[in-house]
Amino acid sequence: MAHLAGKAGYVSTGSAVSGIKSWSVDYVSDALETTDFADAGVKSYIVGGSGWSGTFEGYKEGAEQILTADAASPVTLKLYEDATYYWTGSAIITGVHSSASHDGVVSVSYDFVGIAGLTVPAG
Repeated sequence: MAHLAGKAGYVSTGSAVSGIKSWSVDYVSDALETTDFADAGVKSYIVGGSGWSGTFEGYKEGAEQILTADAASPVTLKLYEDATYYWTGSAIITGVHSSASHDGVVSVSYDFVGIAGLTVPAG
């Protein structure tokens, strides 16, 4: 697969969220230690639970799409790398952070946590 330029990315919660300039997703699994005497001092592990969370941020123009949603209602979140490759899953918005300064553009960032499995881009 060729390298992808970030300029083609976007975030969707049913439709593209306007003004978003970056996003990140963290997909992690717990490593549960199972070391016992038989392991002769070498730690051993099994895979435990897994989950995903992340953030997206941008300019205030798109905020209304998220802020008017019931915070307890999950959204289908799609995090596009480009038009073909995207991460998707059901998530809840856990935080909204707005900021403004006298010499800058009003910005907003969102925190989310996945509440079901995450589909990762193929390729």
